[in-house]
Amino acid sequence: MNVIFVLAAIVIAFLVFTWLLRVVKATLTTALTIALLVLVLQFVFGIGPGQLWQQVNQLWQGVWQSVTGGG
Repeated sequence: MNVIFVLAAIVIAFLVFTWLLRVVKATLTTALTIALLVLVLQFVFGIGPGQLWQQVNQLWQGVWQSVTGGG
C-alpha cells in the first residue's frame, strides 16, 4: 500500500514540476517579447515607455467602457 502512495506522489510531483516549468517558460518568453517590443519602439520610433503605458491605459479604459456601457 505504501508503494502505491509513493508512486502516486512521485507522479503528481513530476506533473506539477512539468506544469511549473511550462508556466515559467511562457512567462519569460512573454516578458522578453514585451521588453524587445518596448526597446524597438523606443529606439526606432522614439516612443517612450511612458507614452506606451498611457496608450495601453486608454485602450483598457475604452474596452471597459464598451463592456460596461459607461459613457
